[in-house]
Amino acid sequence: MTLNQLRYFCNAARCHSITQAAKLMFVTQPAVSSAIRELEKEFSMTLFAYTNNRLELTVEGEQFYERASALLAASDELQLEFQDQSRRRPTVRLGIPPNLSTVFFPELMDAFHQEHPEIYLELSEYGSVRACDMVQNEQLDLGLVNLELYAVDKLEYTVLATDRLLFCVADNHPLAGEETLDLRRLDQEPIILFNRDSVQNQLLLQHFHALGVQPRVIMHSSQIATTMKFVNQGKCGCFFFSSMLPFTPGIRGIPIQPEIPTRIGLVWKKGKYISSYTQAFLRFCEKYYQSNPLT
Repeated sequence: MTLNQLRYFCNAARCHSITQAAKLMFVTQPAVSSAIRELEKEFSMTLFAYTNNRLELTVEGEQFYERASALLAASDELQLEFQDQSRRRPTVRLGIPPNLSTVFFPELMDAFHQEHPEIYLELSEYGSVRACDMVQNEQLDLGLVNLELYAVDKLEYTVLATDRLLFCVADNHPLAGEETLDLRRLDQEPIILFNRDSVQNQLLLQHFHALGVQPRVIMHSSQIATTMKFVNQGKCGCFFFSSMLPFTPGIRGIPIQPEIPTRIGLVWKKGKYISSYTQAFLRFCEKYYQSNPLT
């Protein structure tokens, strides 16, 4: 028996549904079902029965629920007590790529801290690939990443927004007058790409390879300000999300063909219990971007 199993069981009992419990706790339905089966096997009892497609506790299940709820409450109380003694605020460790931090987090952080002043967000800049690796290794609680990552199915995730890549140039760039741009036009064209742990990079290189295109990459950078300085000289271009354009004065974004749509979202480790304050942050983000879409 583990605390995670008890949490899954108690939430299924409260929701009268495995599906709703999984959604509430940001885990998969099989994770909740497996936890309940393991508890039933360990204690040789049946905890739930289905009545009119609704999950109901058995008599044994009701007794088990009372004891499990008390145990979880004691565990939460112990955690809060020692957090208070060490004067440590609940912390959510979050990895975020530089090209997303400009658009996603300044306003969201302010809004989140107004609603949850007791929770501290610890932000670190990492490319999507590295952020996902660190989530898997439990060095981060969450990663805000480009969900087109090839291994994203190894993680749990929620989609917050969709966007598309634009080819971005200064007004005096030779391609600035184009309404749309076929990626084939970029053969031998000087461009800047993000660092190699960027999913955006991987997507672009896949498209270039498929089209037989070889741009002249003059720099790999993780710094938006540095990239903009080069682009503003009018001698090279780069790729930004369309939602970044309001934050890049003097830069013109040209839709590209073929279009490269992108899902952006939060990832966390599959099968790992996530704290109540991490769950609060996930719910806040989903609600925030429903009310404040990027585009």
